[in-house]
Amino acid sequence: MAKVTPTAKKLLLGKEIEHLRELAGKSQEEAAALIEKGQSKIAALEAGQASITPGDLLLLLDGLGVTEQWHKDVLLELRRNNHQRGKWTGIRSHYSEQFRTMVDLEEHCDLIRTVECEVPPGLLQCEAFIRALYKHAHAGTDLDARVQARLARQAIYKKSAPPEVAFVISESSVRREYGPPEVMREQVDYMIEMSKLPNVRLQLLPFKTRVQSASIGNRFVLLRIPSPGVAGPLEFAYTENEGELRYLDDKAAVAAHDRAWSRLTGAALSFEATRKFLRQVANEYN
Repeated sequence: MAKVTPTAKKLLLGKEIEHLRELAGKSQEEAAALIEKGQSKIAALEAGQASITPGDLLLLLDGLGVTEQWHKDVLLELRRNNHQRGKWTGIRSHYSEQFRTMVDLEEHCDLIRTVECEVPPGLLQCEAFIRALYKHAHAGTDLDARVQARLARQAIYKKSAPPEVAFVISESSVRREYGPPEVMREQVDYMIEMSKLPNVRLQLLPFKTRVQSASIGNRFVLLRIPSPGVAGPLEFAYTENEGELRYLDDKAAVAAHDRAWSRLTGAALSFEATRKFLRQVANEYN
């Protein structure tokens, strides 16, 4: 059986079901019995890996003691079309299977915090840089579509209620040359302009920073998705190492990455000092 790609709606619904089940004091087995299913069904639902019919969802909610109609309506809306078949067509089909979860989560976030080294964050890359980055890695493929797919992620900045997006980048992100000087200059200038958006915060950690505990050893992204229900927001730490993508949602892992974020923002340059530093780097690419 093919692995299901969790969507933000499925994950939010799963979190709500888990929260309600725990409030009701029921085990997964007991909750499953309410809809005449096995424990694995509830486990998969709570993990965002399964779907549920409207009828079964209402039965489950009644059995878990949910009486408010507004709450039932919210959860039914989360269930509606949460499989999102057909979403990954056109240029969006060029996102890898693993990365599609990330793209979907980004579109539902109210807060995205990114720590990056060696390369500018994807949400801050200009078209010329992406093209230079992909030129050799994806030789022989549909380069234009891949470039447009990556750029499409930046549509979140133009939403009516855009997320707050914050970045801490290592100096290596703008020093490592992936293209000719004119492309690198354009990329750095693009980051400066993007940092002026009201919902974007960009800080740079220079090579000369002496706070050892704040060195950027691993790149990661912290994502927060508000819940329309009562279970509270979804929080994830996304990590990538040698092509292995991981989505961590346990509280200890998220808290550890949150502490790392605090250390890094405290050690990095201020927003204005970062822009000044980037202007100097851009001038060096002349």
